[in-house]
Amino acid sequence: MVGTAHRNTGVEGVEGGVGLTALMVAAARAIETHRRDSLARDIYAEHFVLAAPASAGWPVRVQQAPDGDANPLWGRFARYFGLRTRVLDDFLLRSVGTGARQVVLLGAGLDSRAFRLDWPPGCVVFEIDREGVLAFKHEVLGGLSATPKAARVPIPIDLRADWVGALTDAGFDTAAPSVWLAEGLLFYLPNAAETNLIDSVDRLSTEGSALAFEVKLEKDLLEYRDSPLYTSTKHQIGIDLLNLFDREPRPDSAGDLAGKGWSTSVHTPFDFTRRHGRGPLPEQNDALAGNRWVFANKSRS
Repeated sequence: MVGTAHRNTGVEGVEGGVGLTALMVAAARAIETHRRDSLARDIYAEHFVLAAPASAGWPVRVQQAPDGDANPLWGRFARYFGLRTRVLDDFLLRSVGTGARQVVLLGAGLDSRAFRLDWPPGCVVFEIDREGVLAFKHEVLGGLSATPKAARVPIPIDLRADWVGALTDAGFDTAAPSVWLAEGLLFYLPNAAETNLIDSVDRLSTEGSALAFEVKLEKDLLEYRDSPLYTSTKHQIGIDLLNLFDREPRPDSAGDLAGKGWSTSVHTPFDFTRRHGRGPLPEQNDALAGNRWVFANKSRS
C-alpha cells in the first residue's frame, strides 16, 4: 500500500501543469534516442512516458507518430528537443571538463543526465524540482535499478520557494565552481521569479562557474499562436503551451549577467542545427523563431 500511494503521488505531480510538459520532452528524447541519426540518447526517457497514464499512449518512436516526421509535434518539435538535449549535454560536460564539479539542474523535470552522462570523478548533481515530479522520477528509475554516474542529490522544492536555502542545506559549496542549467524553465516563471533566479545563481557562483538557459523573445508568444507546433501540441496531447507561458514582459537576463561580469553568448537553435547537420531549420509561422539559448561564464579573476 505504501508503494502504491507513493507512485500515485508522483504521477499526480508529474501530470499536472508544467509537469506534463516534462513528459512531452521525455517522449521527444525517446523518439530521438531511437533515430538512426540520433543526436542524443536517453534510454530512460520512454520509461517515464509509459509509466504515466496521461502519456502512456504517446509515441516513443517516430514510426509510431501519425505522419511520422511530418507530424509537427512528434517530428519537428521532437527533433528540436533532441537537438536541445545534445547541445546542453555538451555544455555540461565541457563545463565539468574545465574544473566545475557541482552541477545544478534548475527545474530538473525528468532529466536523467545524472544517470546517462559520463561525469568525471567528484561530480555532484543537484536536481531541483517539485516533490511530485522527483517522486515519480525516483519511482521509475528505481524500478529500472538505474545507478547514477555521479553523486545525485534530489531537492524537492518549488523554485518560487526558498530553493537557495534548500540547495545550500543539501551541501552546495558556494566557494567552488559550479555549472547551472535551466532547460525549458524560464518561459513559465513570472518576471520577478526569473530575475530572482538569475540574481541567486550569480550570488552563489564563484569565478569559473557557468550557466545555460533558454528564453523566448516577448513578441513571439502571441504572434505565433497559430503555429503548427503550438496547435499540434494542444490538439494531440492537450498541452496549451501559450497558456502555460508567463505573459509578463521578460527581463533581459543575458544582459543582466553581462552587467555582473559574466561573458555571455546568445544563439538561435538553428545555429546548432547547421553545426550538427540535423534539427529544425526556419520555416514560415515558426514558433521556434523567438527561442534563444544563452550560455554564460563567470570570468576568473
